This record gives sequence, structure tokens and C-alpha cells, in this order.
Amino acid sequence: MRCPFCGNIDTQVKDSRPAEDHVSIRRRRFCPACGGRFTTYERVQLRDLVVIKSNGKREDFDRDKLERSIRISMQKRPIDPERIDQMISGIVRRLESMGETDIPSKTIGEIVMEALARIDTVAYVRFASVYKNFQAADDFDKFVSELRPDVKKEE
Repeated sequence: MRCPFCGNIDTQVKDSRPAEDHVSIRRRRFCPACGGRFTTYERVQLRDLVVIKSNGKREDFDRDKLERSIRISMQKRPIDPERIDQMISGIVRRLESMGETDIPSKTIGEIVMEALARIDTVAYVRFASVYKNFQAADDFDKFVSELRPDVKKEE
């Protein structure tokens, strides 16, 4: 593992243990060249996934990119960070177990929205506003009205 401080490729593992989510291994590393210490995480990857964008462009699946977008939608929400990590791991496992290596971005977006809807409605709406590219307040209003249960008008 390359040292992030000096670039030395000969670093040493000082400590390994399961991470809090129990689906990755946390390793404390030491660089003998500069004395720097840093942490790495190792995860099981079942297959290399490729995301097919809506414009046809292909790019490697990036778990960190998925995690960033989900965490942005959940900013300042009362959700336990461990619960978010579990949700992200579940989404990645679901994508890897689909049997396909090429996954449309639309499929990923739908899976994320489904998971967010079960956890937090506000985060769900935030994510949907970017995913569905809302352009005006009317777009929000229409989307949110679909979330509300039908309210019968009193006569």
C-alpha cells in the first residue's frame, strides 16, 4: 500500500481488525520512510461493476461516489451513521448479486431511492430532487403530493 504522505510503496501493517460494520477489515499502517501512520479498509468485491450512464457513457462503479451522494441526502438527519453504512453495503451487495456486470445508472438510482424511502422521507426527497433533476418548485410539489396519502375533502 502506497504511503499517502511520502509515496513510499513499502508500508507495514501494524494492526488488523474487523471494522465496525463487520463487512470490511480495518488496517493500521506505518511508513518506515517518513514515520506516517494511516488507516486502510479492505472489503470483499464479488465482481467489477460498470455503470452505464443515461448518455451511454460507461464508467467503473465507485462505492465512494455512491456513499457521498447518500450521505449528502442524509445531512443533518437523525440517522445513525452505522445504519447508513449498513444501507450502503446492502445496496452494493444487491448490485453485485444481480448477476450483471453492466448496470444502468437508472437501476442504481431506483435502488437507492427505495432504500432511502424506507429510512427517511426527507433524505428520499433530497436524493430524488437531484436524481430526477427537479427544475422548479412545481416538480417538488408534484413529487411530494405523490408521497402523501389521499386526503378526502370534507363536504
